[in-house]
Amino acid sequence: MDLFDSVITTEQGIPAPGAGSPLAVRMRPRTLDEVAGQGHLLVPGSPLRRLVDPGDERGRRAAPTSVVLWGPPGTGKTTLAYLIAATSGRRFVELSAVTAGVKDVRAVIEGARRRLAADGTETVLFIDEVHRFTKAQQDALLPSVENRWVTLVAATTENPSFSVNSPLLSRSLLLTLQPLDVEQVRTLVRRAVEDERGLGGSVVLAEDAEEHLLRLAGGDARKALTILEAAAGAALSHPAAAESDERAGQDEGEAPVPIDLATMERAIDVAAVRYDRDGDQHYDVVSAFIKSVRGSDVDAALHYLARMIAAGEDPRFIARRIVISAAEDIGMADPSALQTAVAAAQAVALIGMPEASLILAEAVVHLATAPKSNAAYRGIEAALADVRAGRMGSVPEHLRDAHYAGARSLGHGKGYVYSHDEPHAVAAQQYLPDELVGTRYYSPSDRGFERSVSERLDKIRTILDDRS
Repeated sequence: MDLFDSVITTEQGIPAPGAGSPLAVRMRPRTLDEVAGQGHLLVPGSPLRRLVDPGDERGRRAAPTSVVLWGPPGTGKTTLAYLIAATSGRRFVELSAVTAGVKDVRAVIEGARRRLAADGTETVLFIDEVHRFTKAQQDALLPSVENRWVTLVAATTENPSFSVNSPLLSRSLLLTLQPLDVEQVRTLVRRAVEDERGLGGSVVLAEDAEEHLLRLAGGDARKALTILEAAAGAALSHPAAAESDERAGQDEGEAPVPIDLATMERAIDVAAVRYDRDGDQHYDVVSAFIKSVRGSDVDAALHYLARMIAAGEDPRFIARRIVISAAEDIGMADPSALQTAVAAAQAVALIGMPEASLILAEAVVHLATAPKSNAAYRGIEAALADVRAGRMGSVPEHLRDAHYAGARSLGHGKGYVYSHDEPHAVAAQQYLPDELVGTRYYSPSDRGFERSVSERLDKIRTILDDRS
């Protein structure tokens, strides 16, 4: 791989975006005052503000501090990295976590180290989607961060506790960015419409079109500006817009082209779903899905199922989660739920999408509306806890295998009572090891089928306990 395929370098600050750059790039804030949201990170004296500000009134610059920026897409992680370089005049290097290898990382660090030693030039190394780096790639960053050869700014949409190596995380300042609210995104959109860096007043957004755009953006500033750019392109290229320009040319100036709701809808084929199947939101949506099924909210369960399907989630993954839920959350309250879940998993593998969505929906409805019990789950967890703690004991001799030669002489099987020869097919004999006699792992609920299980189990345990 050519190093320059994965690295963008500027000697001082960052380059100004060209006229052909995407709208989101052209509208990237030039100062902290233009940053939308994140007020909790930008209060006077905060670590981030000291890192971005070039220096105080005496010209002193804050010591370089590496940071990890964690937040949803479109909340300003890349913007803050660019501001750190642009306002401080440091050399800026952007490394692609998707295409770069360990060799690339080491080459960038060595270059930064040489410059720092030669003339004191500091380097900001920006790594977007750092969670895509392997452990080896992240480890390669450790010396440069610890020795401050570079100011590392790493951005991630995934929880750094799981996606960033602990040694790297401990050497960096973790800053959490919050999703933008509707009004903050609205401010950015309106600024892009009017600002000369953006659309320069060439279009005007109808109120309903603006509201539709904000709904689609879902708090993602980059997505909002991308949608706006697509809608503006559609409006400006429409024949009616050209006719309007000709008429306006006869007047004092060009009138802005309106973007109505219909234009906005034509520009956007499918509403974008705030769900990243490779990112942190993946786990949030899956978690909400399982908890909605467990909570018996069938409508919420179908909503999160739809989000996963629309985002292109592997239907086999969804089916596996449904099978687990049937065993963990419904259990013996409705044993047929597991049958439905397993049948759904097999059918999904056989049929595939898009028809598999109907199969998944049927299974979700069954599970969400079924009576719930985690008694079997709690039972096996309690039993495992005893086993792991060493509370096991020896298998009673009358239950041991007596089929091999010499087993009988050891007392194996002696005194065993064949259950089918007893009334109700329940033999009054000891089954648990001596150390665990009387232990209760399974306590059925009074819900669904498990109510009848509870009644039968009471009778069984009465017989088993009566071994006189």
